[in-house]
Amino acid sequence: MFHKEGQKIILITLFLVVAASLLADYAITNPYFRRGVIIAAVALLIMVLQFFRNPKRNFLPNDSQIISPVDGKVVVIEEVFEKEFYNEKRLQVSVFMSPLNVHVTRYPVSGKVILSKYHPGKFLVAWHPKSSEENERTTVVVNNEAFGNILYRQIAGALAKRIVNYAKEGQVVTQSSDSGFIKFGSRVDVFLPLGTKLDITLNQNVKGGITVLASK
Repeated sequence: MFHKEGQKIILITLFLVVAASLLADYAITNPYFRRGVIIAAVALLIMVLQFFRNPKRNFLPNDSQIISPVDGKVVVIEEVFEKEFYNEKRLQVSVFMSPLNVHVTRYPVSGKVILSKYHPGKFLVAWHPKSSEENERTTVVVNNEAFGNILYRQIAGALAKRIVNYAKEGQVVTQSSDSGFIKFGSRVDVFLPLGTKLDITLNQNVKGGITVLASK
């Protein structure tokens, strides 16, 4: 299954791969070079399909847990001063996504969306310390009965040139359902109350909609 955000790119890539393969078969006489061009074109198609895959994941919503919104690697666990919404210290958990990860963003908790805001910005590498405040990004806050207001932030990276955010203010959302998509490498930050019990560790690989970040 592939994500709807990739349908147009997949079709364009498929067309280009077929065209390149036919052209190579017609115009290139050297069999090794011709084969190399065809293999490279097919490899490109496989990479695009890999990027836009959207595996079905079954997760029962649980208000006593906060789940990872994305696939990737936990690169930051630290106390920070969050000044956009909370204006106080929070526990930040950041997950970095490589181009090989599933790039669907999922709601970490169920509840009501009370903030959904887009910020234009730079395209620093996603692991840069200032990327959370200076890169192109979206901020979403979901009010959850058990944890209160949970903020997560989609952050564009050096390769990510488009952030898709489905969250709308006033919308009631379900944990683990699709909340957006980031194209071609990025990072997501989740801001939790101080003292939150974490179920993950630094450098751990996590799965969006499956791995529990924290629990009551």
